[in-house]
Parts: sequence; structure tokens; C-alpha cells
Amino acid sequence: MKISHIFAATCLFVTSLAQASAPITGTNYQSPYCGCCKEWVKHMEDNGFKLDMVYEEDLTPIKIKLGLRPEYASCHTAQIEGYTFEGHIPAAEIKRFLENKPERMIGLAVGGMPMGSPGMEYGDNKDAYEVLAFDKDGHTMVWSRHNQ
Repeated sequence: MKISHIFAATCLFVTSLAQASAPITGTNYQSPYCGCCKEWVKHMEDNGFKLDMVYEEDLTPIKIKLGLRPEYASCHTAQIEGYTFEGHIPAAEIKRFLENKPERMIGLAVGGMPMGSPGMEYGDNKDAYEVLAFDKDGHTMVWSRHNQ
């Protein structure tokens, strides 16, 4: 094999490693007083995300602007790569969504604060919950089910 081919292959390998380890960036909007939101952000960071934090007393205007309906609201809202992620969604589900970019869908939501979801761990207590994908008109589909 020619040295130029080895060099080119090495450069491609190093570039792909750098891209694979680069964090996925976004912004998380949350109350300054919420402990479970901080735990969810830690879960996200442990899974390759870097979220800038914006602390707000009233998140309702942000949620409305981002197309969230009250029925799937939770305690924090993240914007990542132009998509909206509401509540205690597992990082793996967000990564899968970003890899697939489902047509029509503008984000994912886990309404409420189900026990056992990321940031809501409490011993062995685990509620069954669904991660919903939603579009700008409020239509939803089940993206995944957990603890069932």
C-alpha cells in the first residue's frame, strides 16, 4: 500500500473519531429551583450532550413558542439541532430521533415526571411511560415505551 493511501486512511479515521466524540449541543430551559431537571441534564451530559442552561421562572411562553401542548408538558424543555425535547426523555431516544429525523415531527415529549425516567430515579420505583413524537399541529405518535 502506498504511503499516501495510508496517510489518507489515517486522516479519515482520526476525523471520524473526532466527530464521534464531539458533543451534541443544545439549550435547556428550566426553573432555577428544579433538582430533577439538573439530574436529567447530568444524564444527558453522561451520554454525549452539552446543554447550555437558561433558567426561567415561567417556562410557559417558551413552551408555547416551541409548539408544545399542555397535555405533554413537563418541567424542562430542550432545543437541540432545531428540534424540541420536553421532559425526562432518555438520551438514547433523543439520539435515535436526531439520527432518523422523522418527517413532520418537531420533537419528543415525556409528559409529567414519571418515576424511573432519567432524572427521576428513586430506588426501584419505576412507572411505565411513553415517549411521544409530536408535530407542529399537536399530532402525536408513540416513539417508544419504557418500564413496561
